[in-house]
Amino acid sequence: MIKKVFKIMMELKPNKDKNLLITVDGKSYARIPIKTHVITKTDKMGDVIKKYATSFFMSGDFLCISERTVAITQGRSIPMKEIKPGTLAKFLVKFVHKSKYGIGLGIPETMQVAIDEVGALRILFSAFVAGITKPFGIKGMFYHVAGRAVASIDGPCDYTLPPYNEYVTLGPKNAKKVSKELEEMIGYPVVIIDANDLGVDVLGISDPSINKKFVEKLFKDNPLGQSDEQTPLCVVRMMNGEL
Repeated sequence: MIKKVFKIMMELKPNKDKNLLITVDGKSYARIPIKTHVITKTDKMGDVIKKYATSFFMSGDFLCISERTVAITQGRSIPMKEIKPGTLAKFLVKFVHKSKYGIGLGIPETMQVAIDEVGALRILFSAFVAGITKPFGIKGMFYHVAGRAVASIDGPCDYTLPPYNEYVTLGPKNAKKVSKELEEMIGYPVVIIDANDLGVDVLGISDPSINKKFVEKLFKDNPLGQSDEQTPLCVVRMMNGEL
């Protein structure tokens, strides 16, 4: 089995400088990246999985899916040119901390999408809470108050796969429900994750026996490619033997 997994990984392109083998809680796992075409809103997630991932599955495997890909198939990716930032979005963006790992709400377009998603009052209250807690060294309160729907908004980055380097993408709707529906369709557990160099957020798990903390450890080093690697699907397999 180990030789077969190594052969598969040599043929597929991982995130730059990442290792696709990892040990979690004393056990070794292979994280097999599955390359797809550029997913659009005309695709159905179940069809994508059947087309690209079915031949990789073995007993005991489960599938992880990028939350961005699920959101795109739900039509939740918006061209930048269609977003018209208002006065509030242009004002609030001045106070957003700029991270080297992504745009977040650091441009008027993503801030406007956040306002449209949860409402201006919630965004304003989130900004107020963040403003009064930041001097005390408390970070992350804006997104804690604004909620997961806002935290999952992805803006265009230079490393994002075209055409989505000119889009703003929201988080997927009903991720837990989607994961269950997909498991019923393919016959293997499904986990929907948001993984980047800042951390891992698990949005939906179809099988309650798969622990959220375990998944976070499994993808903590962000092994899947988010650019020309085109690997939004990942088959996870426990290895029988030492790596």
